[in-house]
Amino acid sequence: LKCTQLVCWVAARALRSMPAMSKMRNSAAACVAGAAAVESLCGVPVGPQALLGFALATGSTPGLSAQPPRQPLRGAGTGAGASQDGAAGALAAVGVAATAVAGAALGAAAVAGSTRGGRQAARRSKKAARFVSMLEQPAAAEAKLGIEVLERYVKERGGNRVLKRILIANNGMAATKAIISIKQWAYLELGLENILEFVVMATRDDLDANAEFIRLADTFIEVPSGKNIFNYANVDLICETAKAQKVDAVWPGWGHASENPELPKKLKALDIAFIGPTSHVMSVLGDKIAANILAQTAGVPSIPWSGDGLTANLTDEGTIPDETFKKGCVFTADDAIDCAERIGYPVMVKASEGGGGKGIRMCASKEEIEA
Repeated sequence: LKCTQLVCWVAARALRSMPAMSKMRNSAAACVAGAAAVESLCGVPVGPQALLGFALATGSTPGLSAQPPRQPLRGAGTGAGASQDGAAGALAAVGVAATAVAGAALGAAAVAGSTRGGRQAARRSKKAARFVSMLEQPAAAEAKLGIEVLERYVKERGGNRVLKRILIANNGMAATKAIISIKQWAYLELGLENILEFVVMATRDDLDANAEFIRLADTFIEVPSGKNIFNYANVDLICETAKAQKVDAVWPGWGHASENPELPKKLKALDIAFIGPTSHVMSVLGDKIAANILAQTAGVPSIPWSGDGLTANLTDEGTIPDETFKKGCVFTADDAIDCAERIGYPVMVKASEGGGGKGIRMCASKEEIEA
């Protein structure tokens, strides 16, 4: 808002120094100059930018006479016959970023400089440039300081990798709590709240709901809606997003893909850190049967179940051997009945993984298991 006010102030002061009969013409020229500044950012080679170059070179303002041609210029959307609306549109677009604001201010002052008040406008354009430079310098200095602080913090604690840009592969409360907690930690530990950058994945439903985690993030990437296998549980999509956004690490939160051992494995191949357990630990603890066998191997008392008494020596990859794993599984209704009669009714039947708690069933008899 302050930058937009600066543009209006420069334009107003420049217009005061012009003869009354030329104010309207040069106001339109200032509009074209502002549009040209926006064009220069967008890379459009024709339109008001070309017109501005001709105006500055010749000292005239073609197309801005009392009877302007009605064909609109291609590019920034400023029509030659709509100077007032174009000026408002140009100023609104310029207000988006400090650099665009500077371009509009400098452009307006440059066109005004070709009139009687040109010298004063030129001095004001220099002031505008200095003002924008003052805005950019603290941001650049803070970013550089943030990297230095992070590198020093990691080095002092024996680390060898700085994680600055993080992808939150989750949504809702998990993503919100993660961003808030990490920012609080950064402020208390490092003194800089915004030292880390957060990229989030957001479905159309999340965007329509104006979800809090999207507003907290620095960048969001829209992903397909629907079941989580299309978005937050899609390992390939998460890895592609992480690679495209050039993040240093991925935090999966809980649920979705957080217990899928393929995620840390594929991220490791991309040289992207996974904030969580290694893949072999997840493969063991993410499965109910493997986790129970591991607990029994460590001597943890367990209630009777289909694999009670089983122990195992982990493989070189840190997983339960397949032969031992299958002994703890129940594959048919007959197997379930035999196991239930050994344990004693009632029993609980549950998927070993991926059920989300929704597949739990209590069976008090053989008939209920068969059903």
